[in-house]
Amino acid sequence: MAVAKSVKLVPDLPDRQAGFSLSPRIDQVGVEERASRFTKRSIKNETKMNGLKLVLNMIDLTTLEGKDTDGKVKQLCYKAMHPHDAVPGIPTVAAVCVYPTMVKVAKKALEGSGIKVASVATAFPSGQATRDIKIRDTKYAVAQGADEVDMVISRGKFHAGEYNFVFDEIAAIKEACGEARLKVILETGELGTYDKVRRASDIAMHAGADFIKTSTGKIQPAATMPVTLVMLEAIRDFYYKTGKMIGMKPAGGISKSKLALHYLVMVKEVLGEDWLSNEWFRFGASSLANDVLMQIVKGETGLYQSANYFSVD
Repeated sequence: MAVAKSVKLVPDLPDRQAGFSLSPRIDQVGVEERASRFTKRSIKNETKMNGLKLVLNMIDLTTLEGKDTDGKVKQLCYKAMHPHDAVPGIPTVAAVCVYPTMVKVAKKALEGSGIKVASVATAFPSGQATRDIKIRDTKYAVAQGADEVDMVISRGKFHAGEYNFVFDEIAAIKEACGEARLKVILETGELGTYDKVRRASDIAMHAGADFIKTSTGKIQPAATMPVTLVMLEAIRDFYYKTGKMIGMKPAGGISKSKLALHYLVMVKEVLGEDWLSNEWFRFGASSLANDVLMQIVKGETGLYQSANYFSVD
């Protein structure tokens, strides 16, 4: 009688490397030209209003400053639950993202709302720490109540060509997350080329990422439409190969609702409608929320409200 071979969740080194060593080369001109086309789509008013509400529901409101206090986090959580009470039917945001030390505060403030608590970890934003410290940082955030963890990859190791190190580190953090979903931040502004963005995306997904994310928001350039397109195509190819859906989060540099709608058009055309929910697509852009709210109020009332009518994050 034949004995069934055990299933390995993490394949041996040669197999693991093969999963991302054949990342395709990216046509820079082609990617940039295609990304520009998404900004030229005509969107009707009713579709625009539905899109704006969808954008709002996809935002991770974020505060990641050394001067963060309990009070500031509580205020952000209130805004997450009550974006603009004067207009009925406005959805909440997807999540509030904070440092691990603020997770417990956010978790209590958001209790019963259905809004997720996300926490950065792994020596955010530089990633310059030992793996042991990164794992403990992650476990602490999860123990405090984080539903999601946003980790940064080791860009230095990636640039040195130590792709297996990057893979193993992501896999270790994924294990440390337990039931929490893992968003892997590539910090595309430091990667330099679309080819490297594609390879880093492939590594992250093969290592167990639930989401891939462009940026920390601390480095420029942050999210751009061409970079996001490269990552969306990586997600599409990974889905065709494995049948597994991976989420996408562009972060940083998206502050206007018109641009956010262009991103949704791109997501729909590259990945399809299944990705058009906050389970699979997020915006890491707190300043975007107020512009979206101003546009929604304009659509509902016909009048623009002053920025003074919206809270400052």
